[in-house]
Amino acid sequence: MNALVPLPVLLPLCATGLSLAFGTRLGRFQRFISVAVLTAVTALSVILMVAADRQGPLSVHLGDFAPPLGITLVADRLSGLMLTVSSAVTLCVLVYSLGQGMTDRDKETPLAVFHPAYLILVAGVSCTFLAGDLVNLYVGFEIMLVASFVLLTLGGTGPRMRAGSTYVIISLFSSMLFLTAIAMTYAATGTANFGQLAVRLAELPIGVQTLIQALLLTVFAIKAAVFPLAAWLPDSYPTAPAPVTAVFAGLLTKVGVYCMLRTETLLFPGNRLGDLLMAVALASMVIGILGAVAQTDLKRLLSFTLISHIGYMVFGIGLATREAYGGAIVYVAHHITVQTTLFLVAGLIERRGGTTELTRLGGMARAAPMLAALFFVPAMNLAGIPPLSGFIGKLGLMRAGVADGRGWAWVLVAGSAATSLLTLYVVAKVWNLAFWRAAPPGQAATGTVLESGDDSDEDTDAGPDHIPGTGDEGIGTTAPPAGQAVAATLHGRAVTTTSRLPHPMVAATAATIAIGLAFTVFAGPLTAYTDRTAAELLQRAPYVQEVLGR
Repeated sequence: MNALVPLPVLLPLCATGLSLAFGTRLGRFQRFISVAVLTAVTALSVILMVAADRQGPLSVHLGDFAPPLGITLVADRLSGLMLTVSSAVTLCVLVYSLGQGMTDRDKETPLAVFHPAYLILVAGVSCTFLAGDLVNLYVGFEIMLVASFVLLTLGGTGPRMRAGSTYVIISLFSSMLFLTAIAMTYAATGTANFGQLAVRLAELPIGVQTLIQALLLTVFAIKAAVFPLAAWLPDSYPTAPAPVTAVFAGLLTKVGVYCMLRTETLLFPGNRLGDLLMAVALASMVIGILGAVAQTDLKRLLSFTLISHIGYMVFGIGLATREAYGGAIVYVAHHITVQTTLFLVAGLIERRGGTTELTRLGGMARAAPMLAALFFVPAMNLAGIPPLSGFIGKLGLMRAGVADGRGWAWVLVAGSAATSLLTLYVVAKVWNLAFWRAAPPGQAATGTVLESGDDSDEDTDAGPDHIPGTGDEGIGTTAPPAGQAVAATLHGRAVTTTSRLPHPMVAATAATIAIGLAFTVFAGPLTAYTDRTAAELLQRAPYVQEVLGR
């Protein structure tokens, strides 16, 4: 069973090579490779999760080098759950992107870059979840960074290049901080292996421990978009195509949360910075949701709710009790699926209504009842309406706060309740403006051609961007613009609004909703699993022994 541990990393990397080799010459085979590999990774993740739950942590030492010389990959209950949820979500997003025609069809580009970049992103995420030392955790981050920049800037439009540049600058800054933290850790302990660090860090002076902990938390807080280190996110994500935004918002920020969970429980037990974590958790929840209240663009609104709800997870990490960790893990799994779903729905709204600007939308509940249902269910889940999984996660965190009884804990409980109510207000505003009210005058009609809003010169001599089966048939670059909405296409070129949405896009969105609802239906087994996961995190010994190969 241990031999399966590296496969979630190796399979996407090998598939990337095949995808690049075939390029656009065999587009269907390229798409088949991507879907088949992500399906296999999902199945492997489920197997690893079940095996880790029954047998304890699993590990493999690549090259058969004894720690700390070799590369150690470890799958325990936490990494197994994160792998399973993330691989299922990335598979759904891939199907959605195929329905939208999200392959590089630019004749000037020799390779179809979407699939290779997407597979590399999946490999980087898996490497991060399985890393058994700080160096390979850093490698996973850098793999994600390279793929993320490619995906954010696909099409090369002005807005996407600006947003991608901001993202890369922030990510490079956090990478430098991470390298500094790794160097300090190695200088102080002589190792970067998690198992050895769990023992040696406790022997250091408190000041040195706190400095290393603060540096690592800062790095992971940037990745997770924790306030006040989240200013980059609302300007970076909304400009990307809907599938890219969905997987970034739903998954990549949770990688930072996962790293905070792993390091705080394994390397820095004792919760020395718990009060600081609870303070930033409260700030993230309140300021993030107030930012969402002020937005009128759906993608930016969802970006601010993402910042807000990261605060719930940091709340659980700051409390540092078994109940709090269990509630935080439930909420991480829930939020990956719900936030991804809402951004996928935003892409459907843009394709149906021609924009994500709420003031220019209306009447979609009557015009597109299925789309209304696809929005309503995850929106209520995000708001924490009983008995959905959002309510289960929030209830677990609030109960942990009440049981803790400290002043900060009670403040966080109150802040959590207020944030949940404001989230309900925000999604109700979206429902009222986009779905419930009558369509406003001048709303884009079906068949309207939208332009990308790019401020760069376009090649007006190019032929039509004909993408069969996606609703983009016969689109030309000479059509007149209709407003300045950012198009949903990969290239940032023209896209036509359609009354009939592509079936793969709808099916993929429905699948992510089904995953979120499964957390509700199987809430008992899920909470029992996360409770065992929290207990394992607090014990530390099983993970340390597996990493060290004892």
